[in-house]
Amino acid sequence: MSPSPDRPEEAGAAAAEGQASEGARNGVRGPDGLLRTPLHDLERELGARMGEFAGWELPIQFSGILEEHRAVRRAAGLFDVSHMGKIAVRGREAAALLDYAATNDVARAEVGQAVYTPFCRADGGVIDDAVLYRRGEGSFLVVVNAANREKDLRHLAQLAEGFEAEVEDQTGRWGQIAVQGPEAEAILEELSEAPLHAVGSYRFLDGATVAGVSALVSRTGYTGEDGFELYADAGLVERLARAVLEAGRARGLVPAGLGARDTLRFEACLPLYGQELGEAINPLEARLGRFVKFEKGDFLGRQALERVRQEGPRRHLVGFRMVGRGIARHGYEVFRDGERAGFVTSGSYAPALDANLGLALLEGEAPLPGERLEVAIRGRRVEAEVVKLPFYRRAKAAGRGG
Repeated sequence: MSPSPDRPEEAGAAAAEGQASEGARNGVRGPDGLLRTPLHDLERELGARMGEFAGWELPIQFSGILEEHRAVRRAAGLFDVSHMGKIAVRGREAAALLDYAATNDVARAEVGQAVYTPFCRADGGVIDDAVLYRRGEGSFLVVVNAANREKDLRHLAQLAEGFEAEVEDQTGRWGQIAVQGPEAEAILEELSEAPLHAVGSYRFLDGATVAGVSALVSRTGYTGEDGFELYADAGLVERLARAVLEAGRARGLVPAGLGARDTLRFEACLPLYGQELGEAINPLEARLGRFVKFEKGDFLGRQALERVRQEGPRRHLVGFRMVGRGIARHGYEVFRDGERAGFVTSGSYAPALDANLGLALLEGEAPLPGERLEVAIRGRRVEAEVVKLPFYRRAKAAGRGG
């Protein structure tokens, strides 16, 4: 049975400590002090190269970042994303609380709908970005970045003091996998009688059975491809992952790590907190204005963001292609007309496009495609050219959700 914050009989000491029904839990500490997901042993078995991220020991790669990246673009990849923070928000005013905390319109979301949103400070800076799943009229699952989980918990708990709502960390109860790529739907439909083909983008099925495991199955992801994220009891997620790997083998699915997840999201220009987003960067600067719903009424940061909207952002997130040799990395200085104009937020070789690309936050007017920039790489300025965003956009197949 998947953990459900709507069932009071599952609340209690074990739930409060993050215990899953099978005895396993997410976030057990290894002898090195790092947190481990329920898929840690499986990942070791598959030969993963492990690394530290936000206090967790996670797979960086299996067969190799480029190979895994291309497999997701061509077929499918399975990612362990159990480290993401999971926060239950429940109560009569749960929707009102989250609507105030979020820039997006949460109150109008339907049961079965997921909402992507920034959470902002009063000055408009981004505390975190999250996906909110409306599981019931007064029940939400809030999925946040692992590095921000404790900060987000404190923030939401403080705001909840003014609402009839409660906030609970449920990270330990959930395991989470992402199945991403053009073959994702076909692979999962082999394992489930649930109508996954009918699940639209940012919609989910709660309690769908996949490979005999009850899971929340959402058409969401962080790769720029069609795909699903599956949330299941931490004690059952390994069984689910093994079944997906077995079913997907013939269709080209591979296990994939954080390295490929980063290059995939970068090609699709999906923001990474701490790089494209942060407490010193507001959503309008980060090209996330479509997720700021001024018309919904009051929300935290509204006045500051309204001023930015009226005056225009003083900085703009832009994309560029390296013309000279070199790869732009996070934090490198960017020059415009010979003057320092900003810094690189993300940069990488883009495997699907065979180009060295970058994102930069630049002051002043937004540059137009074709404008020349310079990136300071190891003490020398290397020429770059502004390009349209996103770098990569998948071709949508007819008749498929997402």
